[in-house]
Amino acid sequence: MNRKYLAVAMAGTFVLGACETYDDEPMMPPPPVGVGAIAGTVAADRDGDGVVDGYYGADGVYRAFVIPPPPPCPTMPPPSTSGERG
Repeated sequence: MNRKYLAVAMAGTFVLGACETYDDEPMMPPPPVGVGAIAGTVAADRDGDGVVDGYYGADGVYRAFVIPPPPPCPTMPPPSTSGERG
């Protein structure tokens, strides 16, 4: 019985010895973040419409995106009184 246990232990040592010579390669840099993404955060879609509504920061707090109001419409000049019918 002792020889079987010794053989199993030696076989295990031999098999695991191959893992010892593994060379660690340098880690690849993380992929670039997408357009509008904030590095180190997790995107959040709270209403489920498929559009990202905000993000969760490293502290776990949800922050909604704030969209600036659209610019005012350009004013049209008053119609001129001169012309074909003027």
